[in-house]
Amino acid sequence: MDTVSVNQFRDKLKTFVEQVVTNHTPIKVTRRAGEAFVVMSAEDWEREQETLYVLQNTSLMKQISDSVVTHGKGSGYTPTSEELDEVTGI
Repeated sequence: MDTVSVNQFRDKLKTFVEQVVTNHTPIKVTRRAGEAFVVMSAEDWEREQETLYVLQNTSLMKQISDSVVTHGKGSGYTPTSEELDEVTGI
């Protein structure tokens, strides 16, 4: 993550915003008083929130863990060709 001063950020706001949105790379902005903040795209913020939700959901994490085990054994659920077509939109 790139770090810039608040003055640099203010002077090149449009450039930094374009970088954050286009490259999906957050920027840490530091202030003279020591506090800092992070600028990230809304899309990346939403993705982070979804990830945190999944990681905090014990039931969902258990399902994922069980799925990994059955997949590794080759004993997991195998969808029918119709179900695959519905999922893939073919």
